[in-house]
Amino acid sequence: MPFWFYKSRFWSGIYYAIFHSGFQREAKAVLAGKVKHLRDSQYDKANYFMLVRNTHRLEKGLLMRPRRDVFAVEYLRETVDCYLGVMAKSKEKKHGNQVKWFTDVISEYFEVVKSHPIVDKEKERFLTFRNTLKKNEVCEEASIPYHRVLENYSTISYDEFHKLNKQRRSVRWFLDKPVPRELIDKAILSAIQAPSACNRQPFTFRVFDQKDLVEEAVKFPMGTKGYAHSIQTFIVVVGHLDAYFDERDRHLIYIDASLANMSLMLALETLGLSSCPINWPDIEEREQKISNFLKLNEFDRPVMCIGVGYPDPDGKVAFSEKRELDMIRKYN
Repeated sequence: MPFWFYKSRFWSGIYYAIFHSGFQREAKAVLAGKVKHLRDSQYDKANYFMLVRNTHRLEKGLLMRPRRDVFAVEYLRETVDCYLGVMAKSKEKKHGNQVKWFTDVISEYFEVVKSHPIVDKEKERFLTFRNTLKKNEVCEEASIPYHRVLENYSTISYDEFHKLNKQRRSVRWFLDKPVPRELIDKAILSAIQAPSACNRQPFTFRVFDQKDLVEEAVKFPMGTKGYAHSIQTFIVVVGHLDAYFDERDRHLIYIDASLANMSLMLALETLGLSSCPINWPDIEEREQKISNFLKLNEFDRPVMCIGVGYPDPDGKVAFSEKRELDMIRKYN
């Protein structure tokens, strides 16, 4: 039946609206995320994801060559609104590194940009608040665009890096040995250095290492039959669609989370651990079960799962020969 529906966008929409429900959950999640994003920015004026995005936009303006005398005017009030709102909502007396980044980048922006009616007004609002911060929060080394220093570069060679990538294989047999949380945290610290669109990092690592919870969680995805009992730590990577104001960005939770996941799995290898990335199937029954288990919001989407543990030396891994370079690469 679908053989002719694909020929136009209109009929494709009709097909998925009437004959196939495969995108209904995704469509609802995208819309729920959009509403949450707009509510946080327009009504509460404390949209964290918008503040991250706009701070990153300011950074890009600061590092441009040549740098414009005046820029970011069109979203400056929005940025200061969100900054003040996010800071007001923060219950921490000592703000984290990211809040320091917000403060430092916006401060640098007002230091270098030329006078403009909107700039001057927002600068006054921002500086009035910034002056209430503790001195040690505004006098440390600034978290602003910088020149990379060759002496600080990693000394890992390409050959060693390639070796690490070949070493990483999907492991399905793990030792009956608990994984220390500090090692998981180390791997995540490396993973979150991965790039993401406007630095929004629209994902969360939900980590389970309690035996009964792991036994329950490993049943949600498909493809774990036969080795699920071996998994010591189970990670569900969840994407957050409230990071976006428009449907055009709905795919970024999958791209950005996957970039981080690859770094996570490589980092685990350096710590003596191995992993098995597990595809998340968009099947309604399983979606409902994992949503209830994780207590997800309507705008949250499972991206993938990852089984982690110490590899059993007696367990084999699939050879999984990869495609030839000429088959997978094309210049120009």
